Amino acid sequence: MDKELEREMRLLLDKRAIEECLLRYTRGIDRMDEAMIRSAFHDDAIDNHSRFVRGQIGGMLDWWLPLQSEREATQHFAMNQTIDLDGDVAHSEAYFLCLIKMNGSDRATLSGGRYADRFERREGQWKIALRVVLSEWKLECDAASREELAIRAIDIGARDRTDPTYQRPLQDPVL
Repeated sequence: MDKELEREMRLLLDKRAIEECLLRYTRGIDRMDEAMIRSAFHDDAIDNHSRFVRGQIGGMLDWWLPLQSEREATQHFAMNQTIDLDGDVAHSEAYFLCLIKMNGSDRATLSGGRYADRFERREGQWKIALRVVLSEWKLECDAASREELAIRAIDIGARDRTDPTYQRPLQDPVL
């Protein structure tokens, strides 16, 4: 393999590892999987989640986890990710959408913004070293149809490890 092709392959593999790390974070948040969330961050990572929640990832989780019992459903979407690589450091900007439905409410909040992340490769692993959450908008929306969806659906998702996506192999819920 020539040097240029080797360099391009390394670039693609590094970017894919960074993309996978961001997706692990969003999945971990929606499934309340603390280990998965932590796996996206270096142990000494700093998360600037809001004006009031800044610090190491453990502190963010200490604030965030107790709030989850009030939430019936959440979905986090990460998209439009740009990644600038410079050796073992990468800077990423990813747009996000976050939907949160509280228990007993027929309303949900949809918010959007961007994750500005500094990723670092340490011991061969790309993880977030610094995150700045840039919130840009928020709106209220109708979420009353979730109960109707639960009646018609074969299965609905769970916000923990009982969610069907953890099954290996995936099982048909009808059987």
